[in-house]
Amino acid sequence: MRGKFITFEGPEGSGKSTQLRILAKRLREAGHRVFETAEPGGTPIGMQIRRVLLDAQNAEMRPTTELLLMFACRAQNVEQWILPALADQQIVLSDRFTDSSVVYQGIARGLGTELVYEVDRIACRGLVPDLTLVIDIDTETGLRRARARNQRTQGVETRLDEQAIEFHRKVRQAYHQLAGDEPHRVRLIDGGRGEAEVAQQVWSAVAGIL
Repeated sequence: MRGKFITFEGPEGSGKSTQLRILAKRLREAGHRVFETAEPGGTPIGMQIRRVLLDAQNAEMRPTTELLLMFACRAQNVEQWILPALADQQIVLSDRFTDSSVVYQGIARGLGTELVYEVDRIACRGLVPDLTLVIDIDTETGLRRARARNQRTQGVETRLDEQAIEFHRKVRQAYHQLAGDEPHRVRLIDGGRGEAEVAQQVWSAVAGIL
């Protein structure tokens, strides 16, 4: 037996990170042991790779480079943190996982989903989330949120946020396609509603697998 693996996905500015934190708190209050992680990053090595991936100065980064760096982070995270936590029967909550690479690099960047899944087989050892929650929001609203956050934090991890709006529209469309292809695992959550209402939608989906 192993713990449950739940991932949060969504376009930039969707509020998925906030919803992950709300769910983690609610699960702990219900007596569950919870491990939280985020991608790209997750581990000390992953955080070093994240800085390269998201630095706005690296505008010349090619799609294949982006894909391989994402999976380098993911492989380290899977082996160092995620698999041990699952073996310890914890509930693992991850802010992004392979579905992000399917959507961003496979579809929006045009590398193809087959290539993404081929790298996934090497990096993730067959690990698939038990449930994936896609916090959906319209592209313009999400980008406004993301850019406002970047201004507040004066961060430099803005390379993906600064892509052309058409790229972000492809991302959102790809998430809808993913939910249609795997409805048993991938659930679309309306992220345009109030925070508490979105959290209730998340809880209803998660309660079904617990």
